[in-house]
Amino acid sequence: MGKISTLIILVLLFCFTGCFTQKQGAEEEVSIPLVQRDLNEIKAEGLVRVVTNYNSTNYFVYKGKPMGYQLELLQEFANYTGLKLDISVNNDLSTNFSDLRSGKVDIIASNLAAFLNRQEGIAFTEPHSYSRQVLVQRKYSLDKEKGSKDGNRPLIRNQLDLAGKTVYVQKESAYVKRLRNLSQEIGDSINIVEIADYEVEQLIGLVASGEIEYTVCDENLARVNLNYYPNLDVETPISFPQKMSWAVRSNSYDLLSVINNWLIGFKKTARYTRIYQKYFLNKRSMHLVDEGFHSIKGGQVSDYDNIIKEESRKFDWDWRLIASIIYQESRFLPSAESWAGARGLMQLMPETANYFGVSNVENPRENIRAGVEFLRWLDERLKNRVPDPQERIKFVLASYNVGIGHVFDAMKLAEKYGKDPQKWEDNVDYYLLHKSEPKYYNDPVVKYGYCRGEEPYHYVTEILERYDHYKNVMQ
Repeated sequence: MGKISTLIILVLLFCFTGCFTQKQGAEEEVSIPLVQRDLNEIKAEGLVRVVTNYNSTNYFVYKGKPMGYQLELLQEFANYTGLKLDISVNNDLSTNFSDLRSGKVDIIASNLAAFLNRQEGIAFTEPHSYSRQVLVQRKYSLDKEKGSKDGNRPLIRNQLDLAGKTVYVQKESAYVKRLRNLSQEIGDSINIVEIADYEVEQLIGLVASGEIEYTVCDENLARVNLNYYPNLDVETPISFPQKMSWAVRSNSYDLLSVINNWLIGFKKTARYTRIYQKYFLNKRSMHLVDEGFHSIKGGQVSDYDNIIKEESRKFDWDWRLIASIIYQESRFLPSAESWAGARGLMQLMPETANYFGVSNVENPRENIRAGVEFLRWLDERLKNRVPDPQERIKFVLASYNVGIGHVFDAMKLAEKYGKDPQKWEDNVDYYLLHKSEPKYYNDPVVKYGYCRGEEPYHYVTEILERYDHYKNVMQ
């Protein structure tokens, strides 16, 4: 018996099949104290903590690039407010609501159906989009060519025919509330089974594979998933159009106001229209849907994942960090060459390639091996100066990009001007960024002179941000 089937059987053993028995979870969450954390506290930290859900439209990685409807909205909001994003991923709505109340996160950035009788301590923002709920069912089995008769089963088109049927939905989602109301409307029971550990798209996958018969989904997401599962039917609506919103704490009045004002204006822009069309209206090609480089389907960042993992393991580096560096350097193109003569996946300069014994700089394994060895070489030379390994990664990355001499200069400048030479952000990074100014590159403590510091400054930030995304979605 498969793991998924076992899970479903266990759920059924502990869940009464009547449609009014699935209320306990929301009531348990109400007792969590509501933390006092609003826009002033968030601005003081300079960081807004956000949780979103990992699926093929909201947040994923494709060919090494973090993507998603919610991710792009969040990036636009961060640009608007000047705040940094701390994005985490959790598909369990119960945990998300708890974390929101306790202050672990400030925003639940997802497709939450806004309703009046909301949970205690939760406030919904202006809608970022609209959708209606639809029933997800099979038109035929995936193994229909093997003689399955599943295709002869009539599809549900009348909501009355849901009487007595078992529908699996995400715990504490708006789908639960809608199905309960629908049960009242049709005057008959619908067996609602709430699953805590499965996100909406995972339940859609179970319907497609025949593990379960029915689930409910927002129509825009359901239609995207038809590209993955052509054996599904999503033509039966079970609700009117609904507002899709984010959620914040009900006492975060200023944060709610800023989000609402931004959304009202941003939804009128061509930029918003392009983002929405990109993820919900444009037909996904089968090439993308079946692509191994989609984190949902194939789980690959690149063609070179196995090599990256093997070489990273030799020096106990996280392969996802190396992958983020390679994406930044070459977009995983082994023949890439920079204007300065750096070549290959990790953009090795000729002298670096020679030093680490590279005979063919375009050979992926040789290039990656040498790049990782060079990173280790830099790490060893910075170890005594920057003892904290997490902090040292930033110095290593900057050195990989611009040379360790310029980083040493920036550290000396930081120390001279009363900053911490062992801290990167708002300390050493400032002096590397401004090392193109005569005041700094002519300073007596500077040995290596002028440096265009803007590139390594952004290089470190972009690699680490992408690395965080990789950690969110890649094992």
